[in-house]
Amino acid sequence: MRLFWLLFLPAAAYQLLAILAALRHLYSRRKQRGALPAFYPDVSVLKPLRGLDPNIHEAFVSQIQQHYPAFEILFGVHDESDAAVAEVRRLQSEFPDAPIRLIVGSVPAQNGKAGVLMELGRNARYPIWVVNDSDIEVTPTYLREVTAPLANPSIGVVTCLYRAKAHGVFTGWEALGIATDFMPSALAAPLVGVREFGLGSTLAFRASDLERAGGFAAIADYLADDYQLAKRITRLGKSALLSTYVVETSLGDSGWLGVWRHQLRWARTIRLSKGLGFAGLPVTHAGLWAAIAFLCGAWIPAAILISLRLFSGLLTGWFILRSSIAARFCWLTPFWDVYAFAVWMASYAGREVRWRDRVLSIDGQGRIQNRRPR
Repeated sequence: MRLFWLLFLPAAAYQLLAILAALRHLYSRRKQRGALPAFYPDVSVLKPLRGLDPNIHEAFVSQIQQHYPAFEILFGVHDESDAAVAEVRRLQSEFPDAPIRLIVGSVPAQNGKAGVLMELGRNARYPIWVVNDSDIEVTPTYLREVTAPLANPSIGVVTCLYRAKAHGVFTGWEALGIATDFMPSALAAPLVGVREFGLGSTLAFRASDLERAGGFAAIADYLADDYQLAKRITRLGKSALLSTYVVETSLGDSGWLGVWRHQLRWARTIRLSKGLGFAGLPVTHAGLWAAIAFLCGAWIPAAILISLRLFSGLLTGWFILRSSIAARFCWLTPFWDVYAFAVWMASYAGREVRWRDRVLSIDGQGRIQNRRPR
């Protein structure tokens, strides 16, 4: 029985922490409305591309339709044969006056995305940089909201939560996990002292700070380039800020195996980046411990855990992210926890991950050791 409580209490405590973090975030968002500083620095948006993602045209259009005085968007590809080139050319044709540039070429790097970013950085004209994934869709106030916090010199990098738009049943399952598991953990991280966090959905920072931290070259060998970038900037004595702005990403219909590989890549990347911190992740899988409690006949603890888990998932998934998938299928979050626990265990079974058409071997520090075709 003592062992049972050693499992139940941490799981319940984490869910309460996630609920507290979500309420704190909602309060911050309400307080921030209309209170952004009058800070409008010129901005270069750096978008490394490879191939076509779902809704990519809509995402591109949303990026250029910003209510912002001075900005440029640099799209980067390895070479002219990339399928994304035609999409950028289409965008330039439809919006001839938009501040768009296509940069072809990259610096050799283990992480191909970092290699493209290095080339984009060489061509960027403005002092504030915003890096985001190719499929990120935003509203016209995006640049204003993610760059305004940089008026405070103590803030080094601004990052954003995101909700996922699914284009299939299996990616709908993944979108549910993102909204009710991964995003709550991102909200809770600052409350437990995690300083060096950054999400590929958005990274806004000063170009001068990145240069002091070693530039994109310093992260060129790492798989988790977004995390490593934030880590290096916060080492300058500056903080990472989780914005109250939420962006949207798209998940293609990659099938069940594709979702599993995607989740496993994330898990192994986090394990090799965070080390011992990752070992405690199962404490967040309240649905698993609730199932064990139920099977042991401890119905009241099981009911408490399930109630906390559902409330936490709904609070973040709907009230913060406005994810329709989270609102409709929040009752499935305890089952997601069992699935996530299986992914966690599988993450310890090797150091290889699949990234698009490559299989990457990762060392104990999260660096890419080799690249070979799948």
